[in-house]
Amino acid sequence: MRWRGLSRIVLAATPIGSSRDATENLRDLLGQADVVAAEDTRTLRQLLRRIGVHPTGHVVSYHEHNERERAVELVERAQAGATVAVVTDAGMPSVSDPGFRVAAAAQEAGVRVSALPGPSAVLTALAVSGFPSDRFCFEGFVARKAGERRRAFAELADERRTMVFFESPHRIAATLADMAEAFGPERLVAVCRELTKPYEEVRRGGLGEVAAWAADGVRGEITVVVAGADPARRSVTAADVAPEVLAAVADGTRLKDAAAEVAVRHGLAKRDVYEAALAAR
Repeated sequence: MRWRGLSRIVLAATPIGSSRDATENLRDLLGQADVVAAEDTRTLRQLLRRIGVHPTGHVVSYHEHNERERAVELVERAQAGATVAVVTDAGMPSVSDPGFRVAAAAQEAGVRVSALPGPSAVLTALAVSGFPSDRFCFEGFVARKAGERRRAFAELADERRTMVFFESPHRIAATLADMAEAFGPERLVAVCRELTKPYEEVRRGGLGEVAAWAADGVRGEITVVVAGADPARRSVTAADVAPEVLAAVADGTRLKDAAAEVAVRHGLAKRDVYEAALAAR
């Protein structure tokens, strides 16, 4: 296919590990596009060298810090007749990576948006996890702050769909420990690291077990897949956790503070837990 001068934005998936996963369509697009917008131009140059492609168009940066402004420019280039290829460091643009804003801006401007399918860490990890894939949800990158992370997991404790997360090697141990507390140590998890690379590894087991393994350190790009909640699991209510609050109060914690801590741990409204504890006194 000839890619030059098509007046469109093309979101193109790039390899998540092995450069051999680059498709012929991707090679042609990167070589022929009028503009190639890359999350990191240095990473793009490395990929181009590995796959033997020499871009003939203009290479520009397109990342989280300039995404809003650059999206307008890229759409204007497409309106003027250019083919604008958008790529990220790995995987499909707009999936926890830049790409959403330019796609939305193009749609609003009446500019055609198309995509070149290809590697995806989300789907690859889901496939190798061995967990149900008929229904799943992608939660993106886990929150960096411990409090936000724990609240998010508490809200997902009853999620029945398989869940997929991204996490850094520096925080994976703390994240798995928080998951074990929120979902239970027996909930199954698959930690997928370095997918499609020579040192690919999938560690599967209960959250408690895998969290202990990760405590020694984990390297590489990581995708975490967590099995959904058992349908028989009953949702926890404010009345259910009132004894926890009163036990904390008995140990010297103020009722309001104890209710807030327990509410966060279980993903419940602080006011509801406080009132339930008052009623149970």
